[in-house]
Amino acid sequence: MELMGCGTALVTPFRGDESVDESALRALVEWQIESGIGFLVPCGTTGEAATLTEQEWLRVVEIVVETAAGRVPVFGGCTNNSTREAVAKAKKLAAVKGLSGVLTANPYYNKPGQEGQYQHFRAIAEAVDLPVMLYNIPGRTGVNLEPATVLRLAELKNVIAIKESSGNIAQITELLTSAPQDFKVFAGDDSLGLPVLALGGAGLVSVASNVIPAEMSVMIRAAKDGDWTTARSVNRRYFRLMQAHFWEASPAPVKAVMKMTGHGEDVLRLPMVPVSDATRKRLEALVSELGLMPEAVADGAHRAS
Repeated sequence: MELMGCGTALVTPFRGDESVDESALRALVEWQIESGIGFLVPCGTTGEAATLTEQEWLRVVEIVVETAAGRVPVFGGCTNNSTREAVAKAKKLAAVKGLSGVLTANPYYNKPGQEGQYQHFRAIAEAVDLPVMLYNIPGRTGVNLEPATVLRLAELKNVIAIKESSGNIAQITELLTSAPQDFKVFAGDDSLGLPVLALGGAGLVSVASNVIPAEMSVMIRAAKDGDWTTARSVNRRYFRLMQAHFWEASPAPVKAVMKMTGHGEDVLRLPMVPVSDATRKRLEALVSELGLMPEAVADGAHRAS
């Protein structure tokens, strides 16, 4: 299966006691695929991977792979600021039958330079036969993976793509104009999905698609097909929702919206906490305006106010 289009950076559903809700995760995966999502990414930033035990992390990936059952590619998150630990985790993921590849972000906190990042990612890629998607997210990790370093990594046989979440259009453009044609660049921010596609990107790894998978799939597919009228129309309607995960630390806003729309519970693990009352009111107003809130939930929210 080709890795293309709109993928979802899946949330990890938790029960009220903060245990992983496996049945809710399976239901979420089914809904995503039925809605036209092109691929799935469990255990990334949105999946609160940093708060999962190793057993939970591996189980979440296994559940997503089992439920997807080969219908869409699944790239499991595999990030650590110790290269040895990241390699060990990648090897464990490689043993998950049916997994399409791994997503691995810059090593956080250590703040390595470009050569350190190159050696880190190279060690992970050379440890497994699975395809590797790099993940550049300097706002979370404290370091930026520069285009020149990405191009060096793209020379490795199984480094096939990057999720670019730097928010730097000039940097992303430089990468797109220099990378090999078979190397895929995915937007890592919903609000930059269309700009990156217009520049030649392969698609988007989306947070908003946890809530509006069909709409995000339509937008990205339309852009890929050159139907920019449709793509811009969807983008215009849902742009504020795409931006909502910046209102407070992700994934708190998207989990709040999933609760409002009847697609999950608003439970996070510390140090992440639910959104503030002020943000919740903004989200309720936006969700209601977009017609996404089930009538019963909308009525309850209205009475509460």
